[in-house]
Amino acid sequence: MARRIRRVDITDRARVVLRRMIEQHGAVLFHQSGGYRDGNSPRCLPIRQARIGSADMLLGSLPWHTEFWVSAEQYERWKHTHLTLDVVECGGRATEDTHFVVRTRLLTDEEAAALADGGPPRTGADRLA
Repeated sequence: MARRIRRVDITDRARVVLRRMIEQHGAVLFHQSGGYRDGNSPRCLPIRQARIGSADMLLGSLPWHTEFWVSAEQYERWKHTHLTLDVVECGGRATEDTHFVVRTRLLTDEEAAALADGGPPRTGADRLA
């Protein structure tokens, strides 16, 4: 059986932190706009507070139906990239002294072809329809 090609994965450490956040705050999603203020850190937002724009792109889903969204601009930069959501220690700046970060690598030719065969990613406009 062939493995499913994913554009976004999560480390075991980040999975533990994500689960804890969901237990404490309810369903969340990740969004990374790529704006100058965001740096390399995705924002983790409660679903109730998340504002997904119609041009935003869904990169993938993580455990517990947690979606990872990026701006259209960021998607253009990352469309050939695989992301792994991780956490790093940050000395008390975020929940439980950790901060979500993304680690990136280029997609292999096989991964890129499989993702292209699946059609374009869902957009925020699709989410609202």
